[in-house]
Amino acid sequence: MSGAQPYRREGATGKTLRFRFDGRDYEGLEGDTLASALLANGVRAVASSIKLGRPRGVYAAGCEEPNALVQIEEPFPEPMLTATTVELCDGLVATGLPGQGRLADRPDPARYDAVHAHCDVLVVGAGPAGIAAASVAARAGARVILADERPEPGGSLLGTTETLDGGPGRDWAAREVAALAALPDVRVLRRTTVVGHYDDNYVIAVERRTNHLGAAAPADVARERVWRIRARRVVLATGGHERFVAFAGNDLPGVMLAGAARTYANHYRVLPGSRAVVFTTNDSAYAAALDLADAGVEIAAIADVRQAPGEAWAARCAGRGIELLTGHVVTAARGEGEVSSVEVSRREGGEAREIAADLLLVSGGWTPVVHLFSQAGGTLRYDEELGAFTPGETRQAVEAAGFARGVGGTGARTLRACLEDGAEAGRRALAAAGFAVPAGIALPSAGEEPAAAPAEHLWLVESDDYDAHFVDLQRDVTVAEVLRATGAGLTSVEHVKRYTTAGTAHDQGKTSGLLTSGVVAHALGVDVSELGTTTFRAPYTPVSFAALAGRDRGHLHDPVRVTAMHEWHVARGALFENVGQWKRPWYYPRAGEDMESAVLRECRAAREDVAAMDASTLGKIDVVGPDAAVLLDRLYTNMMSTLKVGSIRYGVMCRPDGMVFDDGTVIRLADDRFLVTTTTGNAAAVLDWMEEWLQTEWPDLRVHCTSVTEQWATVALVGPRSREVLARLAPGLAVDNDSFPFMTWRDAEVAGIEARVCRISFSGELAYEINVSSWFGLALWEAVMASGEVTPYGTETMHVLRAEKGFPIVGQDTDGTVTPQDLGMEWIVSKKKADFVGKRSFARADTSRPDRKHLVGLLPEDPGVLLPEGAHLVETSALPEPPVPTLGFVTSSYRSAALGRTFALALVSGGRERIGERLYAPVGADLVPVTVTSHVLYDPEGARRDG
Repeated sequence: MSGAQPYRREGATGKTLRFRFDGRDYEGLEGDTLASALLANGVRAVASSIKLGRPRGVYAAGCEEPNALVQIEEPFPEPMLTATTVELCDGLVATGLPGQGRLADRPDPARYDAVHAHCDVLVVGAGPAGIAAASVAARAGARVILADERPEPGGSLLGTTETLDGGPGRDWAAREVAALAALPDVRVLRRTTVVGHYDDNYVIAVERRTNHLGAAAPADVARERVWRIRARRVVLATGGHERFVAFAGNDLPGVMLAGAARTYANHYRVLPGSRAVVFTTNDSAYAAALDLADAGVEIAAIADVRQAPGEAWAARCAGRGIELLTGHVVTAARGEGEVSSVEVSRREGGEAREIAADLLLVSGGWTPVVHLFSQAGGTLRYDEELGAFTPGETRQAVEAAGFARGVGGTGARTLRACLEDGAEAGRRALAAAGFAVPAGIALPSAGEEPAAAPAEHLWLVESDDYDAHFVDLQRDVTVAEVLRATGAGLTSVEHVKRYTTAGTAHDQGKTSGLLTSGVVAHALGVDVSELGTTTFRAPYTPVSFAALAGRDRGHLHDPVRVTAMHEWHVARGALFENVGQWKRPWYYPRAGEDMESAVLRECRAAREDVAAMDASTLGKIDVVGPDAAVLLDRLYTNMMSTLKVGSIRYGVMCRPDGMVFDDGTVIRLADDRFLVTTTTGNAAAVLDWMEEWLQTEWPDLRVHCTSVTEQWATVALVGPRSREVLARLAPGLAVDNDSFPFMTWRDAEVAGIEARVCRISFSGELAYEINVSSWFGLALWEAVMASGEVTPYGTETMHVLRAEKGFPIVGQDTDGTVTPQDLGMEWIVSKKKADFVGKRSFARADTSRPDRKHLVGLLPEDPGVLLPEGAHLVETSALPEPPVPTLGFVTSSYRSAALGRTFALALVSGGRERIGERLYAPVGADLVPVTVTSHVLYDPEGARRDG
């Protein structure tokens, strides 16, 4: 052993890396995990338990680690990582955790991304079975993805001394995977954990691309990548996890799974202790004991619960001078802060014997990793020989291979059987995917293995006091707590899980899940096969929020969208408001103007002269197909199929409950083509709504819906002189009322640009919406503004103008409980159509109640008082004792140049029956009197629309 790393085996090679843990500096080697480097330096206590604060050490060697949770401080803060999966890098700084960490206090500079991939066969796990399956599929010409969570392939071969073709098994794995990676249709994903398996073989995997490089990671490479994989067939070669046994002190630092200790000794060349006792229920721990003995660990004794272990293993131990205690159990691990001795006794009782040791290796059997199989909808069956649940039937195109389905473990199962099972799974996947199945594939020859004796399934060592017999190490759940749960009448493992929290930590019960079921079965006096397991939910291992977000962070989380004319607005001093993701000009203040005076000036220009607004942000959806009119008739409350080509119709969409969802115009471009406009903030929702109905309810309709919002730039030209300005810009377009009536459209050249001009008004004034390709939006806008007589106006003025006319804004004057009738728009609900979304809801008594909230206008008695939006309305001039009944609330409130006063729109209970009544709006300490009026406050006859 080396001096700098006292528990490092001689002959270990690799670049020396320096790191800091809990404030102390250490050295490790390239290829280490943080756990192996800490063990090499003799660090036993790594963390403390979340509830009891007991010291905890490294227990496993992979993602199943229940104890060694750490907080990474450098190169970037990240909490709740297992030391067994953190690859050591130069300059790493970490601290141990008591089961919970803290988030970073600065932005993460790393990049994260996501990609989609398709394949014929996805193989999860690059152990012996997985490599064999992938080799069969790849050599038949299938598109194959091989994903494994470790940095190098080999799976169980990495931690053992097993040989294939006469050489180390890990060397065979490296050669075989390198050959696979060289094939054109094979993708090998290292450091990639498959975390979720969903319907139709949709699989989510997370690749850790640069985590292991630390500060040396290139800035232009994503730190982690989410793979969204769609596979025709999936082979799950996910191996298994060793489990422990519940006995007193089984959580002390120095207690470790036997297979994990073997991995540290063989793969990392680290000795997890100096003198060890082995406690086992099966033969696998003997191989671990012998490997550790060969590495330099003194094996003081092997306590085997069985009376008759495998004869070959017993003989080998005798040959090494290792004491074998058959029919014995470990009753307690002793020590202050870490193991210093182990107490053993005969299983049936008797005098206990204390053995000095700093390491206790435990093997309570092996559990196949069935998480993904279960997520895929697979059923599980109990294997009596294995003492664990294995895959049964599944509705999906999934194969399990190797130890993941109980092959290659204990008893008659061998490494050779594991390889053959993987190859056979590959052949089944090929056949199911429609490929010609090769007659056979040359598998490597495996070394002979001793005949195994049957394992015995022991869940706990019986005692009078179970307060230190831990079942779930991360949650500090003991046998005593499980017994309290069953004593309270709980008989389901799902209920016990929630009562005790066993299996709910970061490891999701990888080592504790089946053990908990076994202890519950013991308490209830039933077989564990009757209880089953708790539900296996995604993700299989924790996934960072940054990885899930991918590139959708910062500015890309909610992208800022601007129109083609944005730079013009900026240059002219416009202030902006956020509408959806769009930056829209709010108003254009001149020198010395505040918002109120600027908006009043813009309103006067629109009502008395001519003004223009950038309306490019309105949602635009192309609806094309032979059944386009049918779709729109079903979605809108009014009839769209009767609309003539060249005409426009205003429409309202409702949800199935009859409440207004969105409004806008429908422009008929051809018999089979419509352009639908939506509110700016609802554009994506409306497109999604259309697709939902098309894909789930009416898949027979021949319609395609495409967002074209960004393809068009739109200028709204508004005011009594708008016709005059348009005539100069488009001399070839007849703009008189007879030639170009309201709610029609014309193709024309405007300012020399091909345009679609619509006669639409959201202000009540004579108005036109000029649509051009977004490439020419700025040119059109500059042409409109070139004369100097057109006033630009923003969204605040637009709101004032539309509110004066009583035009509602969906989402502002509606709140999800408002019907078209509530808005005074009974006329827009067709009585001719057989059906449309929401129609049946209008027949409900609730939608015709006289006390429903109606959209009405409000005029404050003091014309200078501006009501705050959201203000409630009450009936009395003095507030009664709480709770105060409210009649409704203010939805929109503005100061009007045209009316010469303030006004508001509101939703008021029975509002149309209250016109002329006085109500009161509590504003601060005052009750502001208001008069209820029609929601159309300006030009109710519509005389100004035609100029």
